[in-house]
Amino acid sequence: MVSANLVKELREKTGAGMMDCKKVLTETDGDMEKAMDLLRERGIAKAAKKSGRVAAEGLVEAYISDDGKTGAVVEINSETDFVAKNEEFKTFVMNVAKQVVNKNPKDVEELLASPAEFEEGKTVQEALVGKIATIGENLSIRRFARFESTGLVAKYIHGDGKIAVLVNMVKGTEEIAKDVCMQIAAARPEFVKQDEVPQERVSKEMEILKVQTMNEGKPEAIAEKIVQGRIGKFYEEICLVDQAFVKDPSKKVKDVLKENDADVVEFARFEKGEGIEKKEENFAEEVMNQLK
Repeated sequence: MVSANLVKELREKTGAGMMDCKKVLTETDGDMEKAMDLLRERGIAKAAKKSGRVAAEGLVEAYISDDGKTGAVVEINSETDFVAKNEEFKTFVMNVAKQVVNKNPKDVEELLASPAEFEEGKTVQEALVGKIATIGENLSIRRFARFESTGLVAKYIHGDGKIAVLVNMVKGTEEIAKDVCMQIAAARPEFVKQDEVPQERVSKEMEILKVQTMNEGKPEAIAEKIVQGRIGKFYEEICLVDQAFVKDPSKKVKDVLKENDADVVEFARFEKGEGIEKKEENFAEEVMNQLK
């Protein structure tokens, strides 16, 4: 029986996971040196050392069930863009997306702890560590979103995994769903409709607009009326249905949805590495140019 203290000591020395440490200590009858050698041979100790390096590249990917009712979008990061082109890494990302659809984990922690459908006898965490060892870079499962629909779930991937969009629609066709996905990729909405925007966000914007208007020399009473008109521009930027339709700017997205008897319930837009300090790239502009 391997003691918890021995497992803890090996983990501190190598940075490997608890289960990996326990496994090699059991295999070596508690011999610390042999266990460390075993971890190095399997690339696990080496992988653990890479875990401190920033992973801001990688892929976003989406998977939809055969019946089109359930979908998931995931972001898995790597250190370099080169790895994102690696077929082994691409397959791993897609397998994780499928696992999210099939197993419905509540968060990344639960996903990592769950048995991997795609690698027998391992958890997703252990499969991830194995990929770090074989690929030779730090990898990180950053986030995912999962939708179940009574209508259909659609996806759009732009730029070989730079942007992924997932949309849940209760009504509508696959064609209009694809248009909505591309709209979201290009125009970056944050919400579907105005009533989803937090009131504190609206109040803050209105206060800023009021100060701007008064700085233009307008009296406070008039400024408040002008703000009511200008707040519409704010909604047009952040609410999907209020945006100008990218394929035909003379229409709003809500007009296009109405014409096609379609309705969007929710969406997720993942941009690779957003929020992680890295080189600036305007992928939304790429999508916009492609549409034009």
